[in-house]
Amino acid sequence: MDHDDVPVLNALAEYHRHKHTPFTPPGHKQGRGADPRVRAVLGDDVFRNDVLAISGLDDRSSSGGVIQRAQELMADAVGADQAFFSTCGSSLSVKSAMLAVAGRHGRILVGRDVHKSVISGLVLSGLQPAWVHPRYDAELHLAHPPSPESIERALDREPDVGGVLITSPTPYGTCADIAAIAQLCHGRGLPLLVDEAWGAHLPFHEQLPTWAMDAGADLCVVSIHKMGAGLEQGSVFHLQGDLIDPAHLSACADMLATTSPNVLVYAAMDGWRRQMVQHGHDLLSDALDLAGDLRQRITKLPGLHVLHDELIGAEASHELDPLKVIIDVAGLGISGYQAADWLRAECAIDMGLSDHRRVEAQLTIGDDETTSALLLDALASLPEATGRLPEPPPVSLPAPEDLELDTVMLPRDAFFARTEDVHAEDAAGRICAEQVTPYPPGIPVLLPGERIGQAALDYLRSGVEAGMVLPDPANPQLETIRVVA
Repeated sequence: MDHDDVPVLNALAEYHRHKHTPFTPPGHKQGRGADPRVRAVLGDDVFRNDVLAISGLDDRSSSGGVIQRAQELMADAVGADQAFFSTCGSSLSVKSAMLAVAGRHGRILVGRDVHKSVISGLVLSGLQPAWVHPRYDAELHLAHPPSPESIERALDREPDVGGVLITSPTPYGTCADIAAIAQLCHGRGLPLLVDEAWGAHLPFHEQLPTWAMDAGADLCVVSIHKMGAGLEQGSVFHLQGDLIDPAHLSACADMLATTSPNVLVYAAMDGWRRQMVQHGHDLLSDALDLAGDLRQRITKLPGLHVLHDELIGAEASHELDPLKVIIDVAGLGISGYQAADWLRAECAIDMGLSDHRRVEAQLTIGDDETTSALLLDALASLPEATGRLPEPPPVSLPAPEDLELDTVMLPRDAFFARTEDVHAEDAAGRICAEQVTPYPPGIPVLLPGERIGQAALDYLRSGVEAGMVLPDPANPQLETIRVVA
């Protein structure tokens, strides 16, 4: 296919060339109705290019097939059979995939380290999860994707699931052995779904972890805005093989998706695909070199350690995305929460994620020597600043088995049950009715339908004291927890 072609961008240019006058949404009418104070911040072109997808970018009957052509080019660029665009982020895309694969079966095998959006999908769909637990590093207190062996044991235990869903890469950049897991699934006639939100860049460079489609997955969901160069909310389903009906997948996505997709998001995904086909390998080579150099320089700073080798191994990650630079700050006597807050407040440096002892710098093709130097200078000044920071409150870190809680109700049944808010001191043993998710990275510790364990509760409550952010419970400070009445 001709990857010089960018159907969405070309259609926008044609729209402006013909000087269309819309009597349709959006109501700002190419910015003429927008407050000048808003335009001063966002820019006129944001409004000028925010046009209706149908009866705007394309004609009323969509005979131009603008979005369809852009999707076909995206699939061709990465070697998938089909690609579907979403302007609602991978959070919606993964819900659609779950419905398409397991909606008629009622059960799905799910990695317990999934993003909160998957749990929301379980609540909305009423699907019953059969959990497979990740590989926990009890020393580093990190969760790596499930191993093929754990998937096989789970399938032996739960043979009646409609499919398997895992997350790879994780927010920390660790990856599953997708090829081995796909082989296990296909041996039983089951499709493998991969939440690959952090992996949009993987098809375009051989030094990056294996892309899910190349490893034999049937469907993967990628976020173009995370490691690519698209706008926020840009997501793509990639599909191959015959285990998932593309028409049914499209129908499931249509049920959940907005009927007012943002053309700006479409256009950015379309342009990013052209960029990656034409220049992606070189751009990613530069980013990988930059990450390697940065990793070496940070390691020389006092009190800082960059994790790498300890994240790969038989009991850890199968592969690792080197563009995720994970920095352990425990040697400075501070927490990752404190480091992230200080770097933002004092140096205007925003880190990708933080936990009780680490911060993460996410590098992409958008980084260069300038941004690398800014990060390095900020990190170099961090040791001196630690003397002015208070001693971090201790976090009660649970053993891996203490995070493997019993699911005693369907997530949907627990979420919509009659509930009550109880003091956290009284919550152990009760059935949770809400998600409790440290964010980032957005992996829930407590789910609707799980029986609350004391160790998990102690971890969350001590984490809040130390700076952990819990955006989704009714009481973000976790003084109370919502449980089934």
